[in-house]
Amino acid sequence: MNVKKSLQDVMDEAGNTTELLRNSQLPPYIFPVVPSEFTNFRREARAWRNSAVLYDQTHHMFNFWITGPGAPRLLSDTGVNSFANFPVDSAKQFVPVGPSGGVIGDGILFRLAEEEFVFVGRAPVCNWLTFRAGQGGYDVELRRDERSSSRTFGKAVQRDVWRFQIQGPRAWDVIEKLNGGSVEQLKFFRMGHLNVAGERVRTLRHGMAGAPGLELWGPYATYDKVREAILEAGREFGLEQVGARAYGVSALESGWIPSALPAIYTGEELRSYREWLTEDDYEANNALAGSFVSSDIEDYYLNPWELGYGAHVKFDHDFIGRDALEAVDPRAQRRKVTLAWNAEDVAKILASPVDRDGPVYQFFDLALANYGASSFDAVEDADGNPVGLSLYTGYTPNERQAISLATVDPDVPLGAEVRVIWGEPDGGTRKVTVDPHEQIAVRAIVSPAPYAAMARETYRPGWRSSSQVPS
Repeated sequence: MNVKKSLQDVMDEAGNTTELLRNSQLPPYIFPVVPSEFTNFRREARAWRNSAVLYDQTHHMFNFWITGPGAPRLLSDTGVNSFANFPVDSAKQFVPVGPSGGVIGDGILFRLAEEEFVFVGRAPVCNWLTFRAGQGGYDVELRRDERSSSRTFGKAVQRDVWRFQIQGPRAWDVIEKLNGGSVEQLKFFRMGHLNVAGERVRTLRHGMAGAPGLELWGPYATYDKVREAILEAGREFGLEQVGARAYGVSALESGWIPSALPAIYTGEELRSYREWLTEDDYEANNALAGSFVSSDIEDYYLNPWELGYGAHVKFDHDFIGRDALEAVDPRAQRRKVTLAWNAEDVAKILASPVDRDGPVYQFFDLALANYGASSFDAVEDADGNPVGLSLYTGYTPNERQAISLATVDPDVPLGAEVRVIWGEPDGGTRKVTVDPHEQIAVRAIVSPAPYAAMARETYRPGWRSSSQVPS
C-alpha cells in the first residue's frame, strides 16, 4: 500500500519551499461547473453596476460545518475576530493567522445557532480548523462539503447546498418579486429568510456589487427549482447570469484579495501540522507566481493589516498568533490599495502575442490575468525602490481599466505613480501557466480600494473598504 507523503516530506525533499511552490505544476485555476460566459463577460460585469445579476457560488467554495459545545471556543481560539458580539443569524469575515501572525486564509463565517456555524471559503482555513479541532480537545462535530471538481469530465456533481447571490441596483426588485411582497433590508451581514418557489430559504444581507443584495442558500436538491424562479423573477429587471469569467472581476472591483499564501510553511510549532497535511493538499501544490522572488518563504506571508483586515483584529480574547500581532505597529504596516495600470503599457502586453518582431511578455488573460494561485508582483517607485506587492490582477469592463489589488508602504500616497513588474525573472518558472517571456515595468496610479465608487462609498468600514491608514 502506498503511503502518502506529508507536506513536510515534500518540503524536505525540495529543499527550498519557495522554489517548490514557484514551480508547482498546478493547472490554471478555473471556477468549476459554472459556464465561462452566459452572454459575454463584459455585459455580465456591467449588469451588476446597471441592473441586477445572479452569481452562482455553489461550486467553487468549501462549506465547512462546525457544531457542538466546543465550536465557539475553537473559532475564538483560531480567529483574530472578536466573538463578544456575534449573535445567531449573523456572519463575519473570519481571519485565522499562524503563530507568526501571517494570515492563513479568510472567508465568511455564519452563525446558524448558538453551537452551529458554517464557514464558506477556501481549503486552507478548512484544513487548519480540522487540524486544530483534533489537537485541542474541542467537543465538536465537523462536516466538510468540498468544492466541486474543476474538471468534471462529464461526471455528475453533487453538493450539500446551492449558494446564489442576487446583486445590483435592481436586486431588491427581484428579491421582493420572488418573495411575493416586501422584504426587510436587514443590516449588513445579518441573516433572514426568503420565500422562493414555495421554498423557505436562508439569506445573508450582502453587497458584493455595492448595492443592497442577498446571498441565498438551500438544499442542493432544490437547485434547479430556485434558480429558474430567480431567472423568471429577474427578467423584467434586466437580471443577467454571471459566468465564471466575469465572476472574479467583482472581487477585483470590490477590493477582496482572495488567495493569500497560507503562513504555515515555517516554524517548529507548525511542524506537526505540516506532517498532518498530505502531498495532495492545497498547501503542497499551491502555485506561487509573479516577479517578486525571495528564497525565504516568510517574505510571502501577509499580516491582517496588509490585506485590509486590521479592523478585524481584536485583543479581547486569546488566539493563535496574538503575541505576534500585539507586537505589530498598525501605522507602520503596508496597506491595501488598488493600482490603476497605465493604458499604453497594458496595450504593449496585450499586443505582444501578435507582434512578431517585439518582445514576448507573460500572457495577460482577460478578465483575470493571474497565472498562479498566489500572485506576488513587485511594486517599485520611480527610482526602482521596492514599495509593495501587487496581488490580484485583471480588467474591469465597468471602468475600462486594468487594475490590481496591492499592498503598499504606508508612506506611498494615493495618486502616486509606481511601477508593477509584470512577468517572472529569467524567462519564467516551470509552471504550466508560464511561457518563456520578458519582464515589463507597467506604470500604475495608487488608487483607493475598493476601486468602484459605489462599493467604496456603501461598504461598512472594515469590510473591504480598507485602504485607509490605521489610526
